[in-house]
Amino acid sequence: MNSPDTSPNKNVILALSREETARALGVSAITVDRLAKRGLIRPSRAIRRPIYPVWELERFLRDSAQTSGQKGDPL
Repeated sequence: MNSPDTSPNKNVILALSREETARALGVSAITVDRLAKRGLIRPSRAIRRPIYPVWELERFLRDSAQTSGQKGDPL
């Protein structure tokens, strides 16, 4: 019987670099910096360079989708 592979050896991406985050959001790396500076996305500083947890990007997208109908500052 074939069952889904649930072994811990799967490569699961938990966080993205600044450039990967920009590509994932469809914006420039500078815009990622601006979003972080405004506190709209919060990078982890667990390592030397900031990384963006996937769950943080999902939260940002959920929150921005809920407020997209409201007037606010453009990105």
